[in-house]
Amino acid sequence: KAGARLFFLPKYSPDLNPIEKLFAKIKHWLREAQARSRDAIHDELRQILQAVTPKECAAYFKEAGYERV
Repeated sequence: KAGARLFFLPKYSPDLNPIEKLFAKIKHWLREAQARSRDAIHDELRQILQAVTPKECAAYFKEAGYERV
């Protein structure tokens, strides 16, 4: 009666979300580093994120189908 409508969202696909692939890589590197304290995790994250290049980020977007036009 209030005029509300129900919209169904499409199923979520990590393949279409570029950040998911980068998060997977970051988690993999953190596991390899075996950092257990907050400071150690911060130090590892700093090193990991410095290793991620803009070219790599662009490749994640391109692979997911988001190309510059």
